[in-house]
Amino acid sequence: MSEPTRRVFFALWPNDEVRAALAHATHKAVRASGGRPVPMHNLHATLLFLGSVVESRLPDLIAVGSRVASASEIIAARGESTPELIFERVEFWIKAHVLVATTPAPTGPAHALALALAAMLQRETSCLGLTPDLKPFRAHVTLARKVVRVSRALDMRAVCWGLDGFALVESRTDPEGAQYSVLESFVLGEGHPA
Repeated sequence: MSEPTRRVFFALWPNDEVRAALAHATHKAVRASGGRPVPMHNLHATLLFLGSVVESRLPDLIAVGSRVASASEIIAARGESTPELIFERVEFWIKAHVLVATTPAPTGPAHALALALAAMLQRETSCLGLTPDLKPFRAHVTLARKVVRVSRALDMRAVCWGLDGFALVESRTDPEGAQYSVLESFVLGEGHPA
């Protein structure tokens, strides 16, 4: 009998205020795209997709998240105050047929966090039996899927998102679409789950 698996990923998980601001700032572009809007409660920025993981490995992933959350290079990237991601552009990613909100800079604390998670998981892959998706990180929030057209106006009012932690998230596919649930949250600068 094989062990049950969960489809999981590490993500920046916004609070309700940031989610509402993102949905409001991008509403017109999403509506004009003809795509299937991502429900507001599912808006997030993936740091590292892990895929299907056996349930017995979830505590190991939580331990990795805790170690990365307390890592000195991430804390140093934070500086004196909580850094922000600023989403200020809507882009159509033609290959994936998605509409996304993006940030202007490809580097910064979120990038450092994604790299730290990837590096730690690469070191532990042989022990954990994982094959994480190691595509280069680019901060984005998927707004709509199966996009059929793109409006000329892809501007959005800037949305600031304070980067103070991240989460280990499970993805389930129901008849209504993807459903995400936070399995564990991590606060940057603290070596334990939130």
